[in-house]
Amino acid sequence: MSDLQAATFLLQWAAGGWVFLWVTTRRRQVGLGYGWLMRGIFLAMAAGAVVAGLRYQDNGAREVLTAAMVVVGLVALGLSIHRRGAGVAGQRDQVERRSQRIADMTGIDRDEQRFDKTAAEFPPVLDLVTAVIGMAALVPAADGAGGSFWLILARLVVGALFLGAVSDAMMLGHWYLVQPGLARSPLLELVRWTAITWPFELLVMLLPTGMWSVINGTIDDSYNGLLGWFWIACVVTTIGLVAVTRAALRERQYAAVMAATGLLYLAILTAFGMDLVARALLTV
Repeated sequence: MSDLQAATFLLQWAAGGWVFLWVTTRRRQVGLGYGWLMRGIFLAMAAGAVVAGLRYQDNGAREVLTAAMVVVGLVALGLSIHRRGAGVAGQRDQVERRSQRIADMTGIDRDEQRFDKTAAEFPPVLDLVTAVIGMAALVPAADGAGGSFWLILARLVVGALFLGAVSDAMMLGHWYLVQPGLARSPLLELVRWTAITWPFELLVMLLPTGMWSVINGTIDDSYNGLLGWFWIACVVTTIGLVAVTRAALRERQYAAVMAATGLLYLAILTAFGMDLVARALLTV
């Protein structure tokens, strides 16, 4: 049993999302714009966590570390914008190959996006540093939540990774509209991580005192057990949607990526039900 705090939830989502932003940016395949979009979203969440923490549930160490995450995240965003002329290695190669292929087929030189190969690229390690600071902030967040420290910390860390993976996967699916021809491997990697984190999310929510106490009636959900069954439905549906998404991405047609993105929309809803419904029911 623990206290569900808005500041901790926003921090959790931002930190987990930034972990899988690094997982994607380290590949140097996805265009810089995707990083700008995701950093902006997660910076807003982290800043909101600081404001909510200071206004409603001041934790001290959590707010200091979250503020540090915001500062380093801003540095990462600023440096990425400053070095935009270099692009990323994978995107440069993709643009050059497509332009050459069109020129070979038509005999017409096509204008292409220009990159400066001599300029330094954005270092993805800055995303990793930001993510590590955010995850570290979950330690004092767990300490101030009440209940068993190690159980709460496990739920926060696993929940951060679980929600971060599925959120980033959905957003990356949309990026294929902006960067057509992008290989599916970055999206497949995030879908795979969602599947990997799902059983751990299930486990930490079942550990006592956990959702099993809601299911067997030890903890009253005030709805005659309905919310316990709703949580079970979210658990089953989430992994089912992940499996169907993976199957859709096996199809060669470009529309398969858009279908997978739509499925991930639904997976986000059920994943949040899996995490937030459980945490709301297990509050002090």
